[in-house]
Amino acid sequence: MALAVNIAACSSSASSSSETSVLSTLDTTIEQSAATSVMLETVSTETTVVATATPTPTATPVPTLLPEDRTVTVTFTGDCTLTQDYRASNKAFDKKVNGDMSYCFKNCADMFKSDDMTLINLENPVTTTTSHKNNQYIFRMNPDDLEMLTSNGIEAVNIANNHTMDFWEEGLKETRKNLDERKITWSDDKNGAIFTTAKGIKIGMVGLGNDTNASAVYGIIDQLRKDGAQIIIASCHFGQEGVYEATSRQKKIAHELIDYGVDIVVGTHPHRLQPIEKYKDHYIFYSLSNFCFGGNYSLNDPDSVIIQCDFIMDADGSKCVDYRLRVYPYSQTSTRPGNDFCPKPYKWESEEYFRVMSRLGWAQGDE
Repeated sequence: MALAVNIAACSSSASSSSETSVLSTLDTTIEQSAATSVMLETVSTETTVVATATPTPTATPVPTLLPEDRTVTVTFTGDCTLTQDYRASNKAFDKKVNGDMSYCFKNCADMFKSDDMTLINLENPVTTTTSHKNNQYIFRMNPDDLEMLTSNGIEAVNIANNHTMDFWEEGLKETRKNLDERKITWSDDKNGAIFTTAKGIKIGMVGLGNDTNASAVYGIIDQLRKDGAQIIIASCHFGQEGVYEATSRQKKIAHELIDYGVDIVVGTHPHRLQPIEKYKDHYIFYSLSNFCFGGNYSLNDPDSVIIQCDFIMDADGSKCVDYRLRVYPYSQTSTRPGNDFCPKPYKWESEEYFRVMSRLGWAQGDE
């Protein structure tokens, strides 16, 4: 696997050039009742008895996380379509996978399993319904094939994308149900979600489709905070297909989400890599391109990437005070030409490796 590139943020400031990201958090103040004094009087010829003041309650100690538990690692990839076009006579994806649920992610499953959470964009309904749209491409994943996620360390998916309604509303309802049954956390532009890590940190997620404005999910973000989310991730399926630069609308939406308190924005949809931006000490991945895309039998551009973000929490785990990125340049296929639907890492400092870094606007000097 390619050697990671580590990017560390530095100390906090209000300017966009500052290096440490101090993120908005929940109010974790411990409520403590005030001490009270109670006077008891008796009707007696004896000396009046005066009760002593109630002792001041001892403050509940704030739990302190061990240094190793303050780092929450989340892994991100781009678009995953784990099937082929529903109407295709050549079932190339199914034939290649041949029922092996570990096949597609065998070169990265160890990374996915060793983090705290892995999040992908799942660009296909998961349903058995047959009534569908007549778009150029439509996708339908067999519910049993969700084992490709559960057995490879993929815990969360965004389903706000342009294929989520390929099989109409019934297909979307079934998709949500099938994900719930397999305990895969999902979010879209109507529903936020919270994933609780083994360390007890709550990661909130919201998804946006290409037609969703940032303001449309502000209420979801508010609710995630009320429900205790200490980190909030926005998955945005936006932009123009086939281009290597973010559109003005992508930038507007991403900036508005960060301004509203989202910690990181993860983009997909263009099927190409686009530069990473650091905005007000928060990272925006405008497009991570495709990762494992069963709808493409040949690839004009195989470049992809896995990005891991370390969210560094404060001592009591109530807020993120810093975060670091590790960048892994990948190919969407292990063989060329064609597509074998098995992503693999590019060799360290190979031509392909540097091409990915260039398209992301990243360099070893950022380490």
